Amino acid sequence: MLIFILAAGYLFTVYLLLALAKRTSKKSTPRNLPAANPGKRKPDISVTSKVTEAVNSQ
Repeated sequence: MLIFILAAGYLFTVYLLLALAKRTSKKSTPRNLPAANPGKRKPDISVTSKVTEAVNSQ
């Protein structure tokens, strides 16, 4: 009987964790994807100069 209670508790915990992970993954997905707006294209951003400045300052 004890094994049945422990197994049920384990399955319930896994179910709750999966539900929580599914809920948080829906909130964290970006809604403004480039594929969703093909007409608007963001400019290319270059970080080479900033990286070079950071390396040279050390």
